[in-house]
Amino acid sequence: MKSGAMKLRSAAIVLPWLLLWPAGASAHVSGDQAGGFISGLAHPISGLDHILAMVSVGLWGAQLGPPAIWLLPVTFPMVMAFGGMLGLMGVPLPGTEIGIALSAIGLGAMVASEARPPLWVAAALVAFFAIFHGHAHGTELPPDESGVLYSIGFVVATGLLHLTGIGIGLIHRWKAGEVTLRLGGAGVAIAGCVFLWSALT
Repeated sequence: MKSGAMKLRSAAIVLPWLLLWPAGASAHVSGDQAGGFISGLAHPISGLDHILAMVSVGLWGAQLGPPAIWLLPVTFPMVMAFGGMLGLMGVPLPGTEIGIALSAIGLGAMVASEARPPLWVAAALVAFFAIFHGHAHGTELPPDESGVLYSIGFVVATGLLHLTGIGIGLIHRWKAGEVTLRLGGAGVAIAGCVFLWSALT
């Protein structure tokens, strides 16, 4: 019962951001409406850096178990919406690509080490990285496409990537699965180092 109440409170937090999007993106609502949604849906899966970081959120949540298994995947898109709104409005965010690369390193390291910080620390770390991912999505809105539907599209894609991570992360219940997840996290962190090098050079 308590878990259900917490989920409702989280939903209540997420919904205002969804309602704010149209206000922040209204200047972009024109052209091919369906195209905006498809573009948003495709954007998070068009870059390996986005995919690895977002899947890692689900992996880490699965490792931590309830309530992190749903709190982290809710926190990420909620804060990503804020970053996306900044991007749609043209508000600059220095070091976006570096932040995205660091997200792969940080989240991969959390999975590799099976880190178990306090829940608020885990949520804060996920939220910090989500701003950079959201901003990158928001600034890359294709011309003449709906900013609202584009935003909905990249949130849906992000949610699916989180669910993929959670689904994979369920192997954590077995000893071999624990080892596999930690190796996978190490791989994500190494890939993040490559992304960071690319962003800095």
